[in-house]
Amino acid sequence: MRLRHRDGSTVHLSYGSNVHPAESVDGIIDQLGRYAVEVRARLGAPRLGLGLWLPARAAHELAGDPAALERLRGALERHGLEVVTLNCFPYRGFHDEVVKREVYAPDWTTPERLDYTLAAARVLAALLPDDAARGSISTLPLGWRTPWFADRQAAAAARLEQLAAGLDALRVETGRTVRVAFEPEPGCVIETSRDAVARLAGSPALASGMLGICLDTCHLATAFEEAREALDRFDSAGLPLVKLQASAAIHAQDPGDPATREALSAYAEDRFLHQTRECRGPRVEGRDDLPEALTGHRPLPAEQPWRVHFHVPLHAAPQPPLRSTSDHLADTLEVLLGGETARLDHVEVETYTWSVLPAAQRPTGDDGLITGLAAEIAWTRDRLIEAGLTEGALV
Repeated sequence: MRLRHRDGSTVHLSYGSNVHPAESVDGIIDQLGRYAVEVRARLGAPRLGLGLWLPARAAHELAGDPAALERLRGALERHGLEVVTLNCFPYRGFHDEVVKREVYAPDWTTPERLDYTLAAARVLAALLPDDAARGSISTLPLGWRTPWFADRQAAAAARLEQLAAGLDALRVETGRTVRVAFEPEPGCVIETSRDAVARLAGSPALASGMLGICLDTCHLATAFEEAREALDRFDSAGLPLVKLQASAAIHAQDPGDPATREALSAYAEDRFLHQTRECRGPRVEGRDDLPEALTGHRPLPAEQPWRVHFHVPLHAAPQPPLRSTSDHLADTLEVLLGGETARLDHVEVETYTWSVLPAAQRPTGDDGLITGLAAEIAWTRDRLIEAGLTEGALV
């Protein structure tokens, strides 16, 4: 789905396919017909953007097999879908029974992460629509924060220089620009905008123009950061914004209240990590998972509001007394796209947690998921229109 900014640029709106479990090329092609084309039909859109999750297995297969790549290109075209952005944060196994910290491996100290990302970039260069200005890939923010000593930072810095060189070589070879965006996330080496500046600003790899930031609004809100402050830091440090993941966290205004704690406990589940943060004046205190925050050996004090890294549907608030940070997302969209110049052109709706929502809020079957995904995209489209974009660029 494409919208037009007042500056004349095209803003691409997509949904993240990491909500679907497929990890093979055949599985990815199957999910296009099973879900994405139906989401497009619900929206009445002649063409829909897909933020494609390419696990490592599929990325390497597509990069090395022109026939497989052509099959995927054909399926996208046949179903009225387009891809300008990839989600390459999860390497594999994102729908295993237990994911938790495994999602951060392999990290950016390893050759596996580099090889995977460059393979995905080659695939994206081939999938980009002819009239798309560029492609983007979101990736993990270097790695989990422990252990992370100087040797690991140095190893990651070397990988980023190799990444930038590989992306530049791809641009020369194909004529297509693919940028990689590091996505700050709670608990990681880069959790906040300050961390991004500390770890990335001044890196020789940034000089290529091929690297930047993916701003995930669930993560931004969980860290109690505001978009304007983060944007100012990035601008001052010369860190370009490459991609926005439109997402919402859980907000608990009074986490010490018994009814609020009971409501929060319904979101404590076994698959994904749900980092929890409490805003205590100028300091944000955190725990690595919601059960630790609620009943761990060092629970959070619960004296000030909490936010929980649990991607909740954008269009449907959690049951009271909880609420979502969808207002924070709307404000972020206004900051980034409501001005005279668009600060980025790729927006990906990323709610991957539908299958682990509390039972009463979980969609039933394929139809329920398709309905929910379409409603989220429509909600985001409407917020973009409120920020001043128009639907004139829909194709």
